[in-house]
Amino acid sequence: MNNTELQLSLATGSLDSYIQSVNTIPMLSQEEEQDLANRFRKNGDLDAARQLVLSHLRFVVKVARGYSGYGLAQNDLIQEGNIGLMKAVKRFDPAVGVRLVTFAVHWIRAEIHEFIIKNWRIVKVATTKEQRKLFFNLRSAKKRLGWLTQNEVNEVAEDLGVKPKTVLEMEKRMNAHDAAFDPGFESDDDDHAFAPSQFLEDKRYQPDTLVEADQYDNQQSDLLHKALCTLDDRAKDIVAKRWLSDKKTTLHDLADEYGVSAERIRQLEKTAMQKLRIAMDGAA
Repeated sequence: MNNTELQLSLATGSLDSYIQSVNTIPMLSQEEEQDLANRFRKNGDLDAARQLVLSHLRFVVKVARGYSGYGLAQNDLIQEGNIGLMKAVKRFDPAVGVRLVTFAVHWIRAEIHEFIIKNWRIVKVATTKEQRKLFFNLRSAKKRLGWLTQNEVNEVAEDLGVKPKTVLEMEKRMNAHDAAFDPGFESDDDDHAFAPSQFLEDKRYQPDTLVEADQYDNQQSDLLHKALCTLDDRAKDIVAKRWLSDKKTTLHDLADEYGVSAERIRQLEKTAMQKLRIAMDGAA
């Protein structure tokens, strides 16, 4: 199975088939790895890079399995890990003297970490370097279920090199749950009662708002009536039939009525609308 077939297998959900396939790909000896890396780095040999990637796909699967507790699809985690592996291959320098797998683990985990943080919650749960460190270490650092005691908070903060305040904030974020802004009509009454949308002030039916809207509409109607009086009869008739009637008259119908071209009617309409706008702005 080639690289394209492997990616297609993973993308279509055949995870077991993908894992079986990557486990059949031979692992490279240190000499073979060095040779392929030098060919890619010095000559841009893409086939050598492809072989380096394929021979390490099983390692990506192993790393991705360590993040199965975040509720995200294993397929997606592996895909992101593969991106990290390809970035590692691109930057790998065989002259340093370390194996590719040792160098690549950082890039694989970095891509998986970024994916988890972006997709674990609707609201991003970790934004700073300290919060990211806590996100991936806090659960393993907790020795029991439930909220941390102050002593445990201090121990975790000291072990991870962060402030106790940051530990408490991250624990609060990780124990919170996403809530729909408006649950919709199919949700329970309790969901509606405590939805964030229910805490917004509804100003649509306040007396002052209704009076203000009514006064504005009356003012605009008066301004429009006075502005129409500044037009000649033909321009006023064109505007009325084009914009103020329930059934809008076409340019061609007005052209037949006045014995001119449809383009002339369009020009008269444009001029009349400009005059109305100027008149209404000046009277406001």
